[in-house]
Amino acid sequence: MNPGACFMVRAVVAAEADRAAFDKWYADEHLPDAVRMFGARSARRGWSLTDPSVHYAIYDFADAAAMRAATGPETLNQLVAEFDRVWGDRVTRSREMIEIAGFLPA
Repeated sequence: MNPGACFMVRAVVAAEADRAAFDKWYADEHLPDAVRMFGARSARRGWSLTDPSVHYAIYDFADAAAMRAATGPETLNQLVAEFDRVWGDRVTRSREMIEIAGFLPA
């Protein structure tokens, strides 16, 4: 069984005053848009319990090849441009591509 791959985005929302609006926008607009544009199998997101300024979004794909194809420059640049239009330099981001090495169901 191929356990798949994940595309993870780590965003730092430094200003506490921005966090509620960011949370709503990400839930209502950005996450659904990204899932649709990427063609991801599913997506999850959440806030760090260690650092409340850190938000994670994780998009799930069948395998690394599907993830790389889905997150290519044409699609990713559109999503980044919209993110930057809304948040400018108030939110910094980093991205990771993760090939799942193992999966152990409960």
